[in-house]
Amino acid sequence: MPTSEREHHSGHTNGEKTMPSEVGNHLGVFDRFATHASTFVSRAWFFVLCVLLVVIWAPSFVVLPDIDTWQLIINTVTTIVTFLLVALLQNTQKRSDDAVQHKLNAIAEGLSGMMDRLARDHPELRHDRDELRQAVGLEERESAE
Repeated sequence: MPTSEREHHSGHTNGEKTMPSEVGNHLGVFDRFATHASTFVSRAWFFVLCVLLVVIWAPSFVVLPDIDTWQLIINTVTTIVTFLLVALLQNTQKRSDDAVQHKLNAIAEGLSGMMDRLARDHPELRHDRDELRQAVGLEERESAE
């Protein structure tokens, strides 16, 4: 979810950082559907069902007189199902990646802040803090101190 949406869902605006604990669990209809589909297709029994379908389909060319029509039907159905599952699973994966990235950013921000406070007594930490901020792309902010 883009930052502006994340801020909108958590009630923060005006550039305030949203902490992972403040992000709401509100998901849209499509996101909920994608999550349920991902859970459904990631189970072992779903894989077994797919394997059984292939095992049943494979010898069917001997039984069916018009093999071209049957091949067209099975190829079309499997292509459509694959295409839709890829779209649904991509949605779930992106949301998961965004959540992990948001948490990592919060950890880096907290570590940077802690290093900033410790740098008063240990000036050598300023360089390490600057490298951390540059490595993870944290923006420099003016301090209110």
